[in-house]
Amino acid sequence: MFAHTKQLQYDVKPDRPDAMFAAKLQEVVGGQFGEMTVMMQYLWQGWNCRIPGKYKDMILDIGTEEIGHVEMLVTLMARLLEGAPSETQAEAAAANPALAAVLGGQNVQHAIVTGGAAMPTNSQGVPWNGGYIVASGNLLADFRSNVAAEAQSRLQTARLYNMTDDPGVKDTLQFNLARDTFHQQQWLLGIEQLIEDGYTDGIEDSLSEEEKTGPGHTFYHFTADSKAGEGRWAQGTTLIGDHEIQYEPGLPLTDDLQEIPAPDPLLHATYDGSKGPGKPGNAAGAYGQGAENVLSKAKEKLTGE
Repeated sequence: MFAHTKQLQYDVKPDRPDAMFAAKLQEVVGGQFGEMTVMMQYLWQGWNCRIPGKYKDMILDIGTEEIGHVEMLVTLMARLLEGAPSETQAEAAAANPALAAVLGGQNVQHAIVTGGAAMPTNSQGVPWNGGYIVASGNLLADFRSNVAAEAQSRLQTARLYNMTDDPGVKDTLQFNLARDTFHQQQWLLGIEQLIEDGYTDGIEDSLSEEEKTGPGHTFYHFTADSKAGEGRWAQGTTLIGDHEIQYEPGLPLTDDLQEIPAPDPLLHATYDGSKGPGKPGNAAGAYGQGAENVLSKAKEKLTGE
């Protein structure tokens, strides 16, 4: 259950309308690293978190705060768009809101689509989509994504801060900058807590016992006269396992050539016939192949063959 409080978390009081800045502000509302993304990302992670208690509560606390941040920015944009378009460059512009919007640098959709309000889009009008969010169920992997999301969001907010001289807008953005700074730290501290509680060693290394040994501690360089070997990432010991990092030229580790089978003739791919006729396929064949694979695996389990 979520409860709504009418008071915003912090002031959003621009000194004057500014439709052009509102068009820019759309990016941190509905862009890939906007507030809508972190809001949905954290809520999804929290709802799917399988550890009740401090981890789940922390994720949902931050996600719930982000709902308020979306509301703050939506409110700020509505106030920036008040009276827009306000340009009086020509009588024609005054009589045509869409034309005035173009002349004034306003996002025309603010005039045409929403009637002077924010949209769930980025600054170019591309709709926000759920593909932006990361919620894998693995808290280490998710927390690292969260640090990156907050860093990108803060970077974009800092750039926007330098694009306005409105004291009221700057005041709001100063608050957002501070929250993005602390949220980065919260997720980093969350990773420390995961390590302390024994859930991870700090690197996502599931099935580490199955991985190849050498490639797990080798830096391959692929550039002539590469200077990459001068960095810590190419020398010393690995962060886990205490392996000595190897620095080697990137060379083929196999004689396997990049060749693919002959195509299904029904797919009409361009083909020179060098590998003979392709294997014809259809939906029934694909279904049969899948069933054959399942039976083969079952037989291996039963017979050990």
